[in-house]
Amino acid sequence: MKNKIITSNRLKELLDYNLETGIFTWKKRTSNRVSVGSRAGRDNGNGYRRISVDGQSYYEHQLAWLYVYDEWPINEIDHRDGNGSNNKISNLRHATHEENCQNMPLKTTNTSGATGVSWSKLHSRWEAYIWRCYKKKYLGLFDSLSDAQEAYLKAKLELHTFQPKPRNTI
Repeated sequence: MKNKIITSNRLKELLDYNLETGIFTWKKRTSNRVSVGSRAGRDNGNGYRRISVDGQSYYEHQLAWLYVYDEWPINEIDHRDGNGSNNKISNLRHATHEENCQNMPLKTTNTSGATGVSWSKLHSRWEAYIWRCYKKKYLGLFDSLSDAQEAYLKAKLELHTFQPKPRNTI
């Protein structure tokens, strides 16, 4: 959000929002590229949709929040299911950045297949860790991948109260 921020009234004047599908459609023609009834916005290449209104581009999930609650989100908006294009209001929740990070998918660089677990070449054992308050908490070394994963899951349940279950587990 740059200089000019759209208001709830202006948003509702131009767009309809379907609570069940999370899709915005145009109510008014605002340019040659917009036709009434067509779906608003497009994927930004990172799995999130953006909608341009009055020369400004906004994330669809932020506009959904504004449309339903008549206010801009204070912090971030988390997609409960991790799907950035699923903007049904039931899938969106307020989150701090740290809380939003608790709902991250398994990183593509992960080679163990388990969140919070990696192979320690130095110790020739599995190492478990978890992030909390922007700090990496060491959980220990384990002989088996499943023991390391169990330690991570136990710590996640205790420390990640916003999202105590990981979206990707082995």
